[in-house]
Amino acid sequence: MSVDNLIKMANQIGLYFATEPDRKVAVQGVRQHLQSFWTPAMRRELKAWLDEHPGTDLHPLVQAALTEATEKA
Repeated sequence: MSVDNLIKMANQIGLYFATEPDRKVAVQGVRQHLQSFWTPAMRRELKAWLDEHPGTDLHPLVQAALTEATEKA
């Protein structure tokens, strides 16, 4: 799958969880969705892209979910 499609899907997930008033709960929701419904390869590809392009194109909740998940691993 192309990284552009991964970004688009991840941003849709981020927008969905952005309605949650508690940021910590929203980040956890994004993280859980990615764990439950994305393959490990999809998560790795998106994380690798984020590492090369920090702060761009990816919804902040998705960035936080990917970063915090990596830091805790």
